[in-house]
Amino acid sequence: MLRRRQFQQLAAGALALPAVPRVTAAQAYPAQPVRMVVGFAAGQAIDILARLIAQSLTEQLGQQFIVENKPGAGGNVAADGVAHSPADGYTLLVIGANNPINSTLYANLGIDLLRDFAPVAGIYRIFQVMEVNPAFPARPFPNSSPTPGPIQERSTSPLPAPVRWRMSRASGSR
Repeated sequence: MLRRRQFQQLAAGALALPAVPRVTAAQAYPAQPVRMVVGFAAGQAIDILARLIAQSLTEQLGQQFIVENKPGAGGNVAADGVAHSPADGYTLLVIGANNPINSTLYANLGIDLLRDFAPVAGIYRIFQVMEVNPAFPARPFPNSSPTPGPIQERSTSPLPAPVRWRMSRASGSR
């Protein structure tokens, strides 16, 4: 199991990796402070993770990495702001499962995750669960582990609460 410091070092290395080929041809990256934009309020899990990574990157690369929280619209406000910022590597978007999901929920989002962003590093994994109304005659997928008893909605999801509530009500769970 990775210790916190080892994880931070690996994440910092992964985040800095795309800059390595350019280091020999241009000035060292980063030559100025780097903003890491999070689409949620301070104190949430994704914000805490971003701050830990920013601290580690600041220590390792000798340049300030600043976490900027831009909550709103399930992360869409932050994503739109980063998509319209200069493509110079000094504005990074820290996303979760919410952004790909938002791409399917909103017809006129104004941004395209595949077109407007380039992935730099995967920094965490989140487990997702599929559920249905208990009256629906569904069978578990292979290699899944169904939980017996009444189904209840529990979430650490970055999805906005109204979306989770509608999904929960549509499935008949509580």
